[in-house]
Amino acid sequence: MGSVSVAPVEIERPETGESPYAVAEPDVPWVTLVHNDPVNLMSYVTYVFQAYFGYPKDKAHRLMLDVHHKGRAAVSSGSREEMERDVQAMHGYGLWATLSQDR
Repeated sequence: MGSVSVAPVEIERPETGESPYAVAEPDVPWVTLVHNDPVNLMSYVTYVFQAYFGYPKDKAHRLMLDVHHKGRAAVSSGSREEMERDVQAMHGYGLWATLSQDR
């Protein structure tokens, strides 16, 4: 029996130098979404946005109204790690929040 020779396989790589296996685009920000729920008062949601994010009352109120009327609002954006921290903080306040990549 003869030996089998296996030639190395060449993988085409994008000219950007990025891995062809990259799952997420690093420059696309992640967002924290707060969803409407039947439990929390609108005034409480406004308070949380002011207390945690440091938003002025007007901005916090506008975001709360988006949550109430549209069902959700993007309340912060940044790296995945930052948004995971914000989602956990919203859960700590008793709000329903998720993270998503903003495309």
